[in-house]
Amino acid sequence: MAGKRDRDATYLLRWQVVWLLPVAWMGQPVYLARSEEKAVDFVRDIAPILEEKCLRCHQPPDPKGGVSLVTSHDLRESGFLVAGDPDGSYVLELVSRVEGQRPRMPKEGAPLDDEQIRRLRQWIAQGAVWPDQVRLQNKRRAGLDWWSLQPLAKPSPPQVEEKIGSRLTDHPWLQEWLRHPIDRFVLDRLLQQGLLPSPPADRRTLIRRVTLDLTGLPPTCDQVEAFLADKAADAYERLVDRLLASPAYGERWGRHWLDVVRFGESNGFERNVLINDLWPFRDYVIRSWNSDKPFDRMLVEHLAGDVVGRGDPWTEIGTAFLVCGPYDNVGNQDPVQAAIIRANTVDEILRAVGETFLGFTIGCARCHDHKFDPITQHDYYAWYATFAGVLHGNRPWAAPETIQQHERLVAERAKRRDELRRRLDSLKSSIERRASEKEPLYAATWKRPAPSRTGTEEVFSPVEAQWVRLVVESLDTNAGARVGYRLDEFEVWTDEPVPRNVALRSAGAVAQGKSREAEDFRGAYGVHLVNDGRFGQRWIAQSPELVIRLARPERISRIVFSSDRTAEAGQLPEATFIGEYRIEVSLDGEHWTLAASSADRQPVSDAHRRRRLFEMEITPEERAQLDEIASELAEAEAELAAVPPLPTAWMGRFSQPPPDLRVMLRGDPQQPGDPVVPASLGMLDPLVPPYRLAADVAESERRLRLARWLVDPRNPLVARVLANRLWHYHFGRGLVDTPSDFGFMGGQPSHPELLDWLALEIQRGQWELKRIHRLIVTSQAYRQSSRLADRVVTDADPIAVDADARLLWRFVPRRLEAEAVRDSMLAIAGCLDTRMGGPGFRLYRYLEDNVATYVPLDRPGPDTYRRSVYHQNARAARVDLLTDFDCPDSALPAPRRESTVSPLQALTLLNHAFTLRYG
Repeated sequence: MAGKRDRDATYLLRWQVVWLLPVAWMGQPVYLARSEEKAVDFVRDIAPILEEKCLRCHQPPDPKGGVSLVTSHDLRESGFLVAGDPDGSYVLELVSRVEGQRPRMPKEGAPLDDEQIRRLRQWIAQGAVWPDQVRLQNKRRAGLDWWSLQPLAKPSPPQVEEKIGSRLTDHPWLQEWLRHPIDRFVLDRLLQQGLLPSPPADRRTLIRRVTLDLTGLPPTCDQVEAFLADKAADAYERLVDRLLASPAYGERWGRHWLDVVRFGESNGFERNVLINDLWPFRDYVIRSWNSDKPFDRMLVEHLAGDVVGRGDPWTEIGTAFLVCGPYDNVGNQDPVQAAIIRANTVDEILRAVGETFLGFTIGCARCHDHKFDPITQHDYYAWYATFAGVLHGNRPWAAPETIQQHERLVAERAKRRDELRRRLDSLKSSIERRASEKEPLYAATWKRPAPSRTGTEEVFSPVEAQWVRLVVESLDTNAGARVGYRLDEFEVWTDEPVPRNVALRSAGAVAQGKSREAEDFRGAYGVHLVNDGRFGQRWIAQSPELVIRLARPERISRIVFSSDRTAEAGQLPEATFIGEYRIEVSLDGEHWTLAASSADRQPVSDAHRRRRLFEMEITPEERAQLDEIASELAEAEAELAAVPPLPTAWMGRFSQPPPDLRVMLRGDPQQPGDPVVPASLGMLDPLVPPYRLAADVAESERRLRLARWLVDPRNPLVARVLANRLWHYHFGRGLVDTPSDFGFMGGQPSHPELLDWLALEIQRGQWELKRIHRLIVTSQAYRQSSRLADRVVTDADPIAVDADARLLWRFVPRRLEAEAVRDSMLAIAGCLDTRMGGPGFRLYRYLEDNVATYVPLDRPGPDTYRRSVYHQNARAARVDLLTDFDCPDSALPAPRRESTVSPLQALTLLNHAFTLRYG
């Protein structure tokens, strides 16, 4: 074999010559195999080698070295192979050992063995036939043959009588396991491993288990005693029916669903402000579970409630699902960053839809084809086009007739207000016209420059004073406002050879004025900042006056004040300054004398110029007339303001997306790729009829069409994922232990036949879930003992075979969730407020300035004694009792809560104020 340098020098020429030959790459090779050699089959012999050794690195979207090996065309274009000429094929040099050294390819994993290299050489010698329809697939990722993408199987509960055999004699309670379909599936799986289930739990344990499971509250002592005394054969079944009919059921299972859909009542990110009108969605979820609303209907309402339930507030609120996650509302003014933020917002929505209903991480295909699941980047942006018109925000939440009545009342009262405004504007306009004609006369007195944010100086005749007062008549940004201005320093200088700034706090002066208060940062904008001798931090005024009381009477002649002395803020709002003002002085703080004003300065803006001219021109009679109209206008505006506002709900707003949506290459909005339209996911095309909508289809039709596609009975994922979620919350672990990931990186089902049987039961039962709850909790698998001492040891000890009891040889005990811990304490103490619905309570004090701060309450009052599901859960807000027991942060979905054991939990139960009072 020639050396690498010679190979590189002659490679291109050899490649061109070979490919000018009539080689039938996709058909019969020119180079026929010798009769004694068995023909190499690409699919059987070569594809597995390339998929195992090469495809991990050499596949789109970013193949190493720019070389992809997914199709025959890819390999042909690579130039690494010459059909019919093994010695001339660079690929064999790359994978072969040279002088005992490791070959250059593959970079990772074991090299090709001698047999694999021999087969590869033989295949090339025989013409390197690669059928055009064959595409290689990374076996380290899911394909269309992945288990969760198959149609729902229709298994029958297995016959296990023969497998049990004589064990019925030793364990007669096994007879009960033959009467329930769920138990047959579980028992069959146990018998395959040589295991048996545990005997039934005692009745006291059972009522506590099922009551906490279905309602999140413990049974009362009377309920326990009544159940123990009830010897009827159907006593347990009647208990289950009572619990499923309890309103507490919806509160318990609604809380589970709110975990899954990442429900949180603040927007998250830097500002994290509360959303006070999202609670109707929480109530909608609880009502839906209590009324046993078919789940397929609830799914449609989650995506398109405004379409299918137009005019019904309790249906339209379902779309709050789309916008109840975190979103960034900082309002970045950079167009590039704003586009990224918008892309992130839509991404969060479609991820929630994909993971909640399909159990697939669709968001992983944002920048490239999914690395592990059969979801293309084009699929992702087809869904992006579906949700591109969804905007976060609230809208009126009321019946159409209520909205119409409100609009009529508002229109009636607005009519009078508008008429008075027209009269007021007409009178003002006539005065302004006269003033404009006299402007040269008036403006002749405006000699000095306009007030400056970086420093405005007033020099006047020396005067004796102990009080100095700044009276603000307008802001530089608003000629009609007098509060909200900023000052970083206010200086009062003495009239002496070496002047002193006697306004400084260090000189004994005291500044007085109302300030903007920030509860989470007291003093951040206080009036003390105007005379601290430093620039940068500013007083934010909430009164039109600033008073400086000097330490003693002083002879003063100059005043300097500013809002941006260092000129760093420019015209930004944080340095809002004064437009018109006057400065007064006093010796006693009661009798004031004018020292200076802005009357002879240039106006800071055209609005100030017009206002000044207006004030100079208006006559006393006109002012009285203006005051009369203004008084009537104020009365009319008060009547209009008295109209109760329509209730609103945070359920999103919808707008028509642009028709030219495109793939974002590498997920970057600034790199547009191919056009996309709303469409279904290709990975389910073999099972569910696909759809593809026009680019200009109505926004509402996009969401409705996707919802209909999701609930198509031929779609196996929605029912499978739902069945698994129900099982997860009943047993503490799903049949698939990754409830929101049924893809390659998720878990495999421990009982696949049982999972499909449950999914079909959901569909057969018209998606009503109380029936499924009843099926699960009446099974012997659910009712068996959790005690290790009760386990049945046969030839194998179940602890050794299945330590975590995934095969369900016992009911695995688990800890109560945070909400159940708190609610149980209140219930047992007799203090639980069972009032349902409405705005939630807070276990924190909410402070809001530029950002939000949540301060946990030390001693919550009786208004907080409601069930924890009604707590106004803010993102990134720690609530000690709930957080200590693993209540998740709603910044992300929580399909499976963490369960930790920490000293803090023990200390909380030992000496937390809540525990000491109610524990």
